[in-house]
Amino acid sequence: MKRENLRNIAIIAHVDHGKTTLVDEMLKFGGLFRENQELQERMMDSNDLERERGITILAKNTSTFYKDCKINIVDTPGHADFSGEVERILKMVDGVLLLVDAAEGPMPQTRFVLQKAIEMNLRIVVVINKIDKPDARVYEVPDEVLELLLDLNATTEQLDSPVIYCSGRNGTASITPDQQGTNLAPLFDAILETIPAPEGDAEGPAQMLVSSVDYNDYVGKIAIGKVERGTLALKQEVVLCDYHNSEVGKKCRISAMFTIDGLNRVPCEKADVGDIVCVSGIEGINIGNTICDALCVEPLPFVKIGEPTMEMTFAVNTSPFAGQDGKYVTSRHLREYLFKEAMKDMSLRVTEGTTTDSFNVCGRGEMHLSILMENMRRAGYEFTVSTPRIIYKEIDGVKCEPIDRCYIDVPKEFVSAVMEKMGYRKGELCEMKPKGERMHLEFLIPTRGLFGYKTEFLTDTKGEGILNTAFDSYQPEKGVVTKRFTGSLIAYEEGECTSYGIYNSQDRGPMFVVPAERVYGGEVVGISTKGDDIVVNVCKKKHLTAVRSSGADEALRLIPVIKFSLEEALEFIADDELIEVTPKSIRIRKRILDNATRMKEKMREIKG
Repeated sequence: MKRENLRNIAIIAHVDHGKTTLVDEMLKFGGLFRENQELQERMMDSNDLERERGITILAKNTSTFYKDCKINIVDTPGHADFSGEVERILKMVDGVLLLVDAAEGPMPQTRFVLQKAIEMNLRIVVVINKIDKPDARVYEVPDEVLELLLDLNATTEQLDSPVIYCSGRNGTASITPDQQGTNLAPLFDAILETIPAPEGDAEGPAQMLVSSVDYNDYVGKIAIGKVERGTLALKQEVVLCDYHNSEVGKKCRISAMFTIDGLNRVPCEKADVGDIVCVSGIEGINIGNTICDALCVEPLPFVKIGEPTMEMTFAVNTSPFAGQDGKYVTSRHLREYLFKEAMKDMSLRVTEGTTTDSFNVCGRGEMHLSILMENMRRAGYEFTVSTPRIIYKEIDGVKCEPIDRCYIDVPKEFVSAVMEKMGYRKGELCEMKPKGERMHLEFLIPTRGLFGYKTEFLTDTKGEGILNTAFDSYQPEKGVVTKRFTGSLIAYEEGECTSYGIYNSQDRGPMFVVPAERVYGGEVVGISTKGDDIVVNVCKKKHLTAVRSSGADEALRLIPVIKFSLEEALEFIADDELIEVTPKSIRIRKRILDNATRMKEKMREIKG
């Protein structure tokens, strides 16, 4: 049976190529809203962090109608750190819209998501977006996409994919690059003609693969997936099974079922082949499980998600200021939150740490883990995190580490600065070619070599450089990587910072603290430009004397302080330091707070 009145599509692209904005316009064109209805931009970005950063973090489902055909749309993340979301969501659809910026052309993440779509033999509609940009290259970019398709061994059908020229912000599309069009009708026509209608055995026993999991405090886990066979009905008795785990096989009953209509979930009684539905009431359900008819248990295979390449240790906060800001501060709270997140995010791995109050969390990159940390602190959690560590693999008896392919576009005058820093970090130049007034560089560099480089890169290129990375492969370990050439300024004692104490410390390097801010002994309060750690007393008070002299009462001139975001703190910290994360503060501290104990430990390491 073919469902000609239904299409399931995902929108895939590199970060910031305009996926979510285009979805907004598709929903408007589909008549989802009144003409005079006030709408916010990027409606699919429901998370506060997504709105603040202007990026999509979680894949989300919506739907619209065109010519009596329902089109289910999945908006996916574009950042490489969240590519696990894209990999599993492609199991739910029959085709993709490949969005490419008309100025930038195919980028690293474009290649990654397109490769996954080709491997799953999905039909493709190429959308050249932002054709109204002044620097748009509407004639060159389609050729670059075709080269990429050839490079990825696309099928003949995929090579014949239609190309639509679009301005997502203006809500216009056309089949030629010379004109902008008046609406999105050409795009919707291409979807109906190119993307196949879902098909399956409508009379067979029910079967649904779970591609995504949501969580609600009232109903618990909500499984989202596509009905592959038969019909699912409310109150139906089903069996939960797993292709890779024969032990999963318990009977349960569907207590609630919803279909996706626009931005809302609407209760429904049944779902047919090809429908994307949300199901609740099944305890212990996870991504990759299959919901089957109780009389015919046949689990479906699930796409293998790429392994994490980085890990960090999350632990209970043990600083002198612990418990002052956070609502959830115990290891039990941390365990509940982290394991719940690991169920929703297939790219995240959580295991028990070496101590009872610590947990090892593995993810795809610094942004992936920093988003998790930011969500935790906003929810009222208080904890400490260690420096990021890469995950090694042993291949044929050789210790191997993850290698990233780094794509850099910079003005020509900054090439030497980039090459120098890449050399320190064991980067190998693979390609170098002019790109207009700029230079395009490609490096193969150890993942750990990129820790702490992004901020440095923006400084070196005066904010004009563009840096993108994508995981490439595992290769034999590259040796020692020099990441940080500075030391830390460490607070001597607990107390309140004074202008006098900061003034006398700022000669040694930039400071992190301001007058009247409370600090504790062992907290990192600045950067030591000399390269070694130095203990400073930022709480020192000026002693009062009866002697007057010219200039004694002049105002102390303090240099503006540095305030790190979570990502910047992760880039900065050394191996013997931790980040203390609370709902109100982000502090950097030494792992051993007592100065004397820390010095003894250092001497022991030197002798050992």
